[in-house]
Amino acid sequence: MTYPTIDPVLIHLGPLQLRWYGLMYVLGFIVAYFLIIDVSRRRKLPLSREDIEDLLTSCILGLVLGARIGYCLIYNPSYYFSHPLKFLAVWEGGMSFHGGMIGLLLTGWIFSVWRGKQFLMLADLGAIAATPGLFFGRIGNFINGELFGRVTDVPWGMVFPGGGPLPRHPSQLYEAICEGLILFLILYVLGRKVKGRGIILSAFLLCYGILRFSLECFRQPDPQLGFILGPLTMGQALSGLMVLAGAVLLIWRLKSQRT
Repeated sequence: MTYPTIDPVLIHLGPLQLRWYGLMYVLGFIVAYFLIIDVSRRRKLPLSREDIEDLLTSCILGLVLGARIGYCLIYNPSYYFSHPLKFLAVWEGGMSFHGGMIGLLLTGWIFSVWRGKQFLMLADLGAIAATPGLFFGRIGNFINGELFGRVTDVPWGMVFPGGGPLPRHPSQLYEAICEGLILFLILYVLGRKVKGRGIILSAFLLCYGILRFSLECFRQPDPQLGFILGPLTMGQALSGLMVLAGAVLLIWRLKSQRT
């Protein structure tokens, strides 16, 4: 298949540029806002509209900082310490999901202490609301022609501008569908059936970790890292830790409900 080359810049306004990648983040936050309102009303959570707006504003800051710092420190620390101003160049891409997740969890914990809300309640909400952002973020990666897959001979393989002459898996689209749409459906349905706090968060950690670990088999390893633990990529190593954390959290929460 022919890769549909799209200008990463949506609108040029003199020296200013509106990029598709940034727009994807905005769309993710907008959908997350309405999802949080819907879920909090349906589950009758003690959150006012002001609480939700302040929570989302805080999470935007925590996500962007965590995702950017995480990418710089995990995936290419030598380059960014040599070019410290590049830490701020978020428009060039380079956002780590795992770093963003840590930023979100830390922000959610600070907010829970500040407003006197249950942290696990907020974390469950955030787990559901994060999935649209994952979908839109991977679409942004596809438009940028980055994070493409490994060489393949499947009929839907694409020749990416920066990926050489051979067709590759459009792994960004695999991740958008699995980590975004499918994971959203799993968590949304689970949220209608489960009332215990922390269950949705643990399901997110488990399901995302398993999906990401599996999909990394189709994704080209980061060139500056390659394989780090035998056949494993950095994404697989971090996702394996997510699965472990999700399993521990799930066991803890299920035991807490029985006592």
